[in-house]
Amino acid sequence: MKSYLAFDLGASSGRAILGGIENGKIVLREVHRFPNNGRRVGNDLRWDIAGLRDELASGIRKAFAAGDPASMGIDTWGVDYALFAPGSREPVEDPFTYRDDRTEHIRPEAFARVSKDELYRHTGIQDMAFNTVFQLVAHNRRDPETLKRTTFLHIPDALGYMLGGTFDTEYTDASTSGLVDAGKRCWDWEVIDRLGLPRALFPAIVMPGSSGGTLDAGLAARLGVPHLPIVKVGSHDTASAVAAVPDTTGEEFAYMSLGTWALLGAELAEPCLTEVAAQAHFTNEGGLDRTIRFLTNIMGCWLFQECRRTWQEEGRDLSFSEMEKMAAQCEALRFRIDPKSEEFLAPGDMPKRIADAAARTGGRPESAGEIIRCVYDSLALCVRDELRVLEVLRGRRYPALHIVGGGIQAQLLMQLVADACGIPVLAGPVEATAIGNLLAQMIAAGEVADLAAARQLVAESFELKKYLPRDDMKRRFDRF
Repeated sequence: MKSYLAFDLGASSGRAILGGIENGKIVLREVHRFPNNGRRVGNDLRWDIAGLRDELASGIRKAFAAGDPASMGIDTWGVDYALFAPGSREPVEDPFTYRDDRTEHIRPEAFARVSKDELYRHTGIQDMAFNTVFQLVAHNRRDPETLKRTTFLHIPDALGYMLGGTFDTEYTDASTSGLVDAGKRCWDWEVIDRLGLPRALFPAIVMPGSSGGTLDAGLAARLGVPHLPIVKVGSHDTASAVAAVPDTTGEEFAYMSLGTWALLGAELAEPCLTEVAAQAHFTNEGGLDRTIRFLTNIMGCWLFQECRRTWQEEGRDLSFSEMEKMAAQCEALRFRIDPKSEEFLAPGDMPKRIADAAARTGGRPESAGEIIRCVYDSLALCVRDELRVLEVLRGRRYPALHIVGGGIQAQLLMQLVADACGIPVLAGPVEATAIGNLLAQMIAAGEVADLAAARQLVAESFELKKYLPRDDMKRRFDRF
C-alpha cells in the first residue's frame, strides 16, 4: 500500500496520521499525538511554534518507522501567522494566538480605512475580531518596524517552511485572512494598501495540490529518514474536512465540520458577496479545486473543552462521555445561550460564563450536567437557525445535513441537531480533516482522479451514522 503522512493540528492538539488505499478503501493509522496549547508570554497569548516544529519532526520519524510515506501535508486552524526575516527559517517571535485580546478594539481603526461593507465586498470574509486582517492592523500599530522587515506565513505554511519547504502560502488558509480577493483568489492589494500594510509582508499564494518543497536534508539525516516531499494540501483544517464530506449526489449539499469550532455551510463554485450574506455573518473561504466554503462560524466543542478544563482545575476530572451522560439526565430545553457570542472566545471560567449568559435569557443552570445540557440544546438551536439562514441565502432546502469531525462522537448532540433541524443528520467520518489532507496528497500524486472521486472513495471507506429527527422533539425545539 502506498502511504501518505497527514499532520492535522488543532488549537488544542495535533496528530500525525499515515493513510493509504488498501482493497479499495482508505486505511488510517495514527503514529503520533501531541498537545497544543497557547501559552502566556507576558500579557500575550502565543503559540510555541518551535515546539510544534519539533513535534512534527518526531511524527516524521515515527511515520517512517511505521511505513514509508510518499509525501506529507500539514493542515492547521486558520488566521494565525508567523513572521520571518529574509533568508531565515526561524520566526522572529512566537506567533500570537487568535484568542489573544490585542484585536479587541482594533476593528474601528481598520473600518476607518476600509469600511466593514467594503471589506466584505472585496474579501467575502465574516467579520470576526481574530481575522488576520485585524491581527495585522493591531501588529502594525504595536510594532510597525518588524512588519516592514518581515514576511508572514500562515501557521501550516510556516511549519512546512521551518522543516525545509517552500516560502509561500496556500490558498485555503490565505483566504481566511480577510485580505484575499474572493473572486480572483489573490491578495487584494487595494485593501492592503488602504490599511497601510507593507506589500512585502505578503508571500505568493499557491493552490492546494502544489509542491511545497522537500524535507530539509540535514533534518532528514538527523531523523534517519530519506527524502520526503511536502505537498500543499487544503492547509486550513476546515478545507480538508470539507473535502472529506462523503456526499456523492453531485448536488449542492449542507455540511458542518464539528471540532473546536462548528463550521456550517455549503460548497459553492463562486463566492456569495451580497449584503444579505454579510448581514447574516456568512463567510467565503477557499476550498479544494478552487471551490468556496460558504459558511458561518459557531463556537463548537471549545465550550465543552473549556468547561472540562475549568472543572479539572477545581479537582473534578470529567471525561467528555461522562459530561454527555450527565447532560442526558437533565431536563431538555430549559436554558439557552448564543454559541456565536464573542464572550465565549477567550480561555477562562467557561461554566460561569455559560451560567451567567443563560441567566440573562431566563434561567440559570447550576449543576455541571445542566450547564452541558444548556450547551447541547443551544448548539442544536443555533445550527437550526443558521441552516435556515443558509437555505434562504441559497434559495433551496437541503434534504440532510452532513456532519464530520471529532464532535460527531457526541451522539446526544447529533440527535438533538437532527431534532432541531427536522432533517436527517449523516455523521461521519470522525477523522475528516486528516482524510481530506491525505486525499489532497493522493490527488496530487495521481492516485485519486479528482475531488468527486475522492468523496466517492470516502463514502465507500467509512460507514455513516444516520440520525432521524423525532417529531415530538422537533415540536419542542420549535416552541422553545
